[in-house]
Amino acid sequence: MKIVIAGLGRMGMQICRKLVDDGHDVGAYNRSKEKVDIAASFGAVPLKTRQAVADFIKTDGILWLMIPSDAIDEEIAEWLNVLPQGSMLVDGGNSDYRLTQKRADLIGDKHKFVDVGTSGGILGEKQGFSMMVGGDHESYKKLIPVLESIAKPKGGFDYFGPHGSGHFVKMVHNAIEYGMMESLAEGYRVLKEGPYPNLDLAKAGAVWQKASVVESTLNDLAQSSLKESPSLEGIEGIVAETGETRWTLELAKDLKIEMPAISAAFDVRIRSQKGETNFATKLLAAIRNKFGGHQINPDR
Repeated sequence: MKIVIAGLGRMGMQICRKLVDDGHDVGAYNRSKEKVDIAASFGAVPLKTRQAVADFIKTDGILWLMIPSDAIDEEIAEWLNVLPQGSMLVDGGNSDYRLTQKRADLIGDKHKFVDVGTSGGILGEKQGFSMMVGGDHESYKKLIPVLESIAKPKGGFDYFGPHGSGHFVKMVHNAIEYGMMESLAEGYRVLKEGPYPNLDLAKAGAVWQKASVVESTLNDLAQSSLKESPSLEGIEGIVAETGETRWTLELAKDLKIEMPAISAAFDVRIRSQKGETNFATKLLAAIRNKFGGHQINPDR
């Protein structure tokens, strides 16, 4: 079974490499052709036009899109013009589940459509990715060998139901992530600004990683950032929000579900973009860079 990864960004390139390394027949496509050449250097088939992708996967292959949410509609429209009927289209990005449902209706029976909320960031190539899948169950079963390769060695995946459910579970995951990160950042700020000057914050974080109840990947990244730069020098503390938590809060409002912790964490990021920065927001930016490769200071 042939699969093409379209969108060779931070995560797409890693997924492409993992599939090649695990013996899949993998093609690589990207608008900037130099990234296709990078993928070809580790064994992917370079595909530099959309028609070349269509010819490669034929009617029983898979096109896996790793595209930002603000560009996915345009990309899907372009691909629907060339994809052979019956091929599988996977949206592996952070799309709004409500729009995923609409896209499934648009695609209809011409193609198999699967949404895969994908978590792992720049750590996924070594650790494996976590994937939350929605769509037709038969398509999911066909996709399992691919998911198994992407999940190796420590990742995982499962099927959650109709179109949009995979993106829905990933959306809530990211909202939880906001709250967890904010709690860690605020705690480390209290350590730094509290009554005991010159506390070694990285050392505290390292102890917390030894069987404490706050042991986590996020805490590990926090203590690693603090070990590299105890004062987080050079980090402005402006923290982006990328949509998923905003969508979760919109749904929670509709459902009349209170989300005080996640709402507060979201508001901190919005205020940081208006200049309200501190040691905690600097640490948030550092953690985001560690797990997602996100720009540590935004362009002006």
